[in-house]
Amino acid sequence: MPNILIVEDDIALNHGIVLSLKQDSFVFIQAFTVKQAREYLNNSQVDLIILDVNLPDGNGFDLCQEIRKNSAVPIIFLTANDLELDVVTGLELGGDDYITKPFSLMILRARVSSILRRATQKIVDQVIIDDFVFDFGNMKFYKHKQELVLSKTEQRLLRVLILNKGTILSRAILVDKIWTEDSEYVDENALSVTVNRLRNKLETYPSKPQYIQMVYGLGYTWAVE
Repeated sequence: MPNILIVEDDIALNHGIVLSLKQDSFVFIQAFTVKQAREYLNNSQVDLIILDVNLPDGNGFDLCQEIRKNSAVPIIFLTANDLELDVVTGLELGGDDYITKPFSLMILRARVSSILRRATQKIVDQVIIDDFVFDFGNMKFYKHKQELVLSKTEQRLLRVLILNKGTILSRAILVDKIWTEDSEYVDENALSVTVNRLRNKLETYPSKPQYIQMVYGLGYTWAVE
C-alpha cells in the first residue's frame, strides 16, 4: 500500500485529508511542521507527499527543493497561495501538481490516484540507494562516485530487481524478464552467472550479499529499500 506523507499545519484539514483518502487503502504519515516532515522522510518510505507551502517553521517550496536533491517522490502542493507566480514556482521547483485552497476533497482524491498511477507505471530512469546511483536512462552506474561497467544483461537484472525491491522473484520470472523478451537462448546457469557477476560489482562482500539476496528455493530479491 502506498505511503502518503501529509505536511499540513491545519490539524482539522490534515485529519480531513486522511478521512477523505482512507477508503483507498493508503497508509498515512501526518506531519504538521517542516521539522516533523524531515524526520519522517529520513526514517520512512514515502510514495507521495501532500505539501502545504506556509508552515509554522518553514516554507514548503524550500522543503520541496531540498527533497528534489535526492528524491523523485511525487509532490502535490496544497496551499492558499493562488497567484500564478506561486503555481509556476511550485511546479518549477519539482512539484507534480498544485491545488489551491479551498478545494474539493473528491478532486484531491482523483489527483492523488492519478499521480500514484503514473508513478507506478513510469519506468524508473534514475535510482539513488545508499552510495549507489543507477541511471538507467543514460546507462551510467556508480558506487561511491566511481563508475561501474555493467553488461546489458546485468543492467536488465538490476532494473528488474530494483523495480520489485522487497519482492522475491523466482528464477523463472527473472529469466523471462531478462532474456526471453529478446528471444535469446538461455542455459540453466545463465542467471546464476549473471547474479554472481552483478554481486561482484555491487556488493562490498559478494559472498555475504547485502543487496542481492537469494531466498533458498524461492528466488532472488533486492533486500534494501
